[in-house]
Amino acid sequence: MDDSWMAKISDFGLSKLLYPDEIRSSMALSQSRGHMAPEWQNNALMSVKADIYSFGVVLLEIICCRSSIKVDVSTPDEMNLPSWAYQCFAAGQLDKLVKDEDIEFESLERMVKIGLLCVQHDPASRPCIKNVILMLEGSGDIPAPSAIAPFRSTA
Repeated sequence: MDDSWMAKISDFGLSKLLYPDEIRSSMALSQSRGHMAPEWQNNALMSVKADIYSFGVVLLEIICCRSSIKVDVSTPDEMNLPSWAYQCFAAGQLDKLVKDEDIEFESLERMVKIGLLCVQHDPASRPCIKNVILMLEGSGDIPAPSAIAPFRSTA
């Protein structure tokens, strides 16, 4: 989504199309840095779990109505959306994520937990897309997410 909320083309699923010798050329991809799974930035082996990470970031962006990385925030903790969302979740302050919106709390908590599960630093800790869909539909159990690693710039 751009600033005018117009849909843009996404590259979910791109990681599974790469050959093993291509997985290290992550910067050639058009994916924005805020949506890139940690393994892209660390030049680690890729799997479909990289797309789960990107999906989680997009889900959190939709919930919070903001981009994944934002520099004009009141505190540095708010710059990186996934780590800030986890801080709000852990502190029981999910209302900070939606500002003055009138949101049903249980739905908000469920969606934030799903987003946080998808953006886990360790790919093995991220759910498969089938489980994500079940959780979104309300028919799957949603475990409590682990802490999100603080944002580190690789630039």
